[in-house]
Amino acid sequence: MSMIGEYLRVTAAELDRAIQDPDWALDFVEEVQDAEAETEPAPAEARHFSTYKTWDMLRFLLARAEFPVNVIHGEEPFPEDEDWGYGPPRYLRPERVRLAAEALRATSYDQLVSGVDAAELASAVVYPLGWSELGSLEWGRPWYDGLTQFFGAAAKADDAMLVWLD
Repeated sequence: MSMIGEYLRVTAAELDRAIQDPDWALDFVEEVQDAEAETEPAPAEARHFSTYKTWDMLRFLLARAEFPVNVIHGEEPFPEDEDWGYGPPRYLRPERVRLAAEALRATSYDQLVSGVDAAELASAVVYPLGWSELGSLEWGRPWYDGLTQFFGAAAKADDAMLVWLD
């Protein structure tokens, strides 16, 4: 089984409801995922986005760059008894989404990987391993670009973000 980084854009009202009723939130997530699986919208138009298995690689690179927002795991927790795959979901409020969007837009993928050796990821046991393959650092580029577009659209709409590993 794989660990996948997942995101859902939500309005402020939807975030409030999700915090009060995490079961509703999980049902809502599944509805959006099902609807978008059929239409496959671009990241800037989507409500749901996945960083696939690159989530830990991106976590490593963003932490190394001292990124100001935890876009990989979220920052505020849901109740600890919730489990959406690999633990409880977390969320980012709209102001943190805006800050993240600005920082993502200002940080190119080339900047993130500059000076990074794939051996660093291997020694840090970054999921999903296999960092010795030629070009392994390029694997995260399209996911980072999509994440940047997704957060940019969320910030423009003043959305919050649900974040979890599935």
